[in-house]
Amino acid sequence: MELKHIRRLISEGENGFVEFKKKANHPEKIIREVVAFANSSGGHLFIGVADDKKIAGLKYPEEEEFVLSRAIRELCNPQIEFEVETREFKDDKKILHYQIKEGEEKPYFAFLKKEHRYGKAYIRVNDRSIQASKEMRTFLKERNNYEKPLPFEESTGHLFKFLEKNMHITLSQYCEFSGLNKRLASNKLVSLALSGALKIEPREGEDLFLPVQ
Repeated sequence: MELKHIRRLISEGENGFVEFKKKANHPEKIIREVVAFANSSGGHLFIGVADDKKIAGLKYPEEEEFVLSRAIRELCNPQIEFEVETREFKDDKKILHYQIKEGEEKPYFAFLKKEHRYGKAYIRVNDRSIQASKEMRTFLKERNNYEKPLPFEESTGHLFKFLEKNMHITLSQYCEFSGLNKRLASNKLVSLALSGALKIEPREGEDLFLPVQ
């Protein structure tokens, strides 16, 4: 990528596709951003740039790259595709630019240590990486292989009448509204999302399920 394009990305600040970190000395805290990009639409991670868009630079970029690239390979599962380059600015400040590819084996998980059995999945929402809900993880895993036709049920009609008035619904609201237990309500909402009738908007608390316009 040309330097002018990198400058433009940095000048626009953090967003759904761009994340800044001043250093990579705690890579286990950074890989959640990498995982979030892989679970979303990919993105750009800049090491050596502060949250206020100031280019702080790195004293030892080669060491920072070694540490973070190893963490991506060892602490992310499945393996995530990425490209990394060192970019130097006119004032001799160097930064690392990681381009994270959108994954084809979603969901991706971040692990605190490589020997750990369970990791956490993250997804990008605006300029934040948040933990993906069970519903979001299922949707990411199944959406490319989902071919099951969804039979119409009376409860489905009631749900869409509710959405006409309320715009969106959460899992807990649907449990209360439908009388279904959490597992069945979750399965129903995810199935509707997979069929294309609903879309999921991830949130810190509960995901929102909205009708597709």
